Amino acid sequence: MQPGGQFDMQQLLAQAQQMQQAVLEAQAEIAAAEVNGSAGGGLVEVTIKATGEVVSLAIDPKAVDPEDVDTLQDLVIGAINDAMAKAQKLASERLGPLSGGLGGGSLPGL
Repeated sequence: MQPGGQFDMQQLLAQAQQMQQAVLEAQAEIAAAEVNGSAGGGLVEVTIKATGEVVSLAIDPKAVDPEDVDTLQDLVIGAINDAMAKAQKLASERLGPLSGGLGGGSLPGL
């Protein structure tokens, strides 16, 4: 604040630009991050980008039973959901301090 109780607009704008730059850097870091998820004690493992793109999927041959495709499908879904939850947590950890009461939560596309 300037003398007389007025806000220093230049300082406020500089702080806003710093905050915007920090958010952009955090978003870039999140977009480049990859997280792993698993299900069935590691029978199905998935790696996704924090943006949601599936990078890899590994299925242990022990999980493949032609008579029980439903279980395999459930394991794949579980592994993807596990990875997505970790991606959301990563985004929250990186952007949480930067949201400063701006109605935190997940950001679209992250």
